[in-house]
Amino acid sequence: MPTTTTSANAQKHAEAVDASWAATRGAVYGAVTWGAATALLGGLGYLASPIYRGLTIQFKVYIQMSGMVLGSMIEADHRLREYEKTVRMQRRLMRDQAMWRSFEEQYGKDDGDE
Repeated sequence: MPTTTTSANAQKHAEAVDASWAATRGAVYGAVTWGAATALLGGLGYLASPIYRGLTIQFKVYIQMSGMVLGSMIEADHRLREYEKTVRMQRRLMRDQAMWRSFEEQYGKDDGDE
């Protein structure tokens, strides 16, 4: 019996590792894209606004980092939800296949399937 729980724990661990990598890829992608958008907006602000030009470099860096962090959180969450949806679909498919195998074992295959 311990081998069953060990393999179940190993499967959960593997899924957790895969989910964390999906979230990490999303976070990096979100930080890069939102960081580029924030830098573009910062450049426009520098060109158009004397108020933005008067801000300290520390505050400008804070604004840039805030955009990157927000983007990484949003994209990591999105990628994680997509991964969870994929895992649920795979589990549902495996469950349906097992049900049909059980049904075929119990009642036999249909003659038209051969």
